[in-house]
Amino acid sequence: MDRAGSAPLTPSKPLWLLAELTYRCPLQCPYCSNPLDIAKYKDELTTDQWISVLQQSRKMGAAQLGFSGGEPLVRQDLEVLIAEARRLGYYSNLITSGIGMNEDRVAAFKEAGLDHIQISFQASDEELNNYLGGSDSFRHKYEMARVVKKHDYPMVLNIVIHRQNIDQIEDIIKMTIDLQADYVELASTQYYGWSKLNEAGLLPTREQLARAEKIAHDYQDRMKGKMKILYVVPDYYETRPKACMNGWGSIFLTIAPDGSALPCHAARQLPGMSFPNVKDTSIASIWNESSAFMRFRGDDWMQEPCRSCSEKGKDFGGCRCQAFMLTGDATNADPVCGKSDHHAALVAEVNRLTALSLAEVKAKPLVFRNLKNSRELAS
Repeated sequence: MDRAGSAPLTPSKPLWLLAELTYRCPLQCPYCSNPLDIAKYKDELTTDQWISVLQQSRKMGAAQLGFSGGEPLVRQDLEVLIAEARRLGYYSNLITSGIGMNEDRVAAFKEAGLDHIQISFQASDEELNNYLGGSDSFRHKYEMARVVKKHDYPMVLNIVIHRQNIDQIEDIIKMTIDLQADYVELASTQYYGWSKLNEAGLLPTREQLARAEKIAHDYQDRMKGKMKILYVVPDYYETRPKACMNGWGSIFLTIAPDGSALPCHAARQLPGMSFPNVKDTSIASIWNESSAFMRFRGDDWMQEPCRSCSEKGKDFGGCRCQAFMLTGDATNADPVCGKSDHHAALVAEVNRLTALSLAEVKAKPLVFRNLKNSRELAS
């Protein structure tokens, strides 16, 4: 039976499908959210298997579709999948670095029925952008952003903000204005995957954050009605947790490159959980019956203070992966929450990390996301 103020025990529809087509990527960003053991995931779904995922998910009620990765452009069947998504009635979004794209391919995406393209930049400074991405990509990204605009797509730009680029935030916003962006996401790094490994070099100081937030809010006012700017504060500086994925197994379904079905892209790090695979299990069975998707639905799994909290129907206890990473127990309250017994420890750790001098930060070089580093971390 459904209960007021909690996520429904009877599954709702998987309205948002994230198709992580591949973990392959020409960039090497040290804040990538892909798993550290990307070297393991070589057995990608075939075109026909992805088409089956799209068809089954649409039948289940999915309406929003994101093509992601890695870099989805490395899949040579991307246009085929876009066309099938259009035939099925999805609103489809390509989430890309722009590397591997040219004007002919953008035109092909338009012809196939793609609705939306989001391009990421690493910085507004060419040298820093290329350093963080591990590739001379800046000028190509700039060109592709203009091509996307030329083909009448909404201009959507994403820039992940962290200690290495946060002091450039005004220049970053000016770059997005020059590119005539319609929507800009200044997405503060969330500490999963490679970014968790590099948090000492990525977590901005409180002073940096306060300055950046002021600049972002100033430009939000200036550009009102012309460009929408979303500025996301890092979780670690909040006192209330985000409603992660709008609740576990509530509306979001992620399919990884190997076919694993996940309630969120980071869920595989949780111990003692087995995630079903679309190669041998139907989407309907995965969504409605699998123990992985049922694990944190509703609120029976909650411990205090979440169990008796009046906000549990809004934030669902926060992020399960963050709770595990910071406390060792995925059923704990997200330590971002000021009510958590672990919140003071998180604040102390943030203070320790952000007190590091620039010399101390540089003494521990960033670990870049690539197959070599992935293999070394796995060994």
